Amino acid sequence: MQTCRSGKRCFINFELAEEALIGAHVAYNYGKGSGPVGVYQCGECGHYHLTSQGIVNKRLEQLIKNGDIQKQREAHQWEGKWKKR
Repeated sequence: MQTCRSGKRCFINFELAEEALIGAHVAYNYGKGSGPVGVYQCGECGHYHLTSQGIVNKRLEQLIKNGDIQKQREAHQWEGKWKKR
């Protein structure tokens, strides 16, 4: 995975960065007000990065509100349990 001079992971387009943002919220149990909340295009490298600053990504916000992040998190946890067997 490529990184920027800033040390952040690079994503070649907005869609991949947004998927990574959502995936991070599924994989990690961020508390309210913590973790990445958005995606931006870097002025230095031109790629997209995740950020914990600013406005919450609309798609992420909707997935949190309707409970889909929690459902995906639970499915992810069960997948991990089944893989251990």
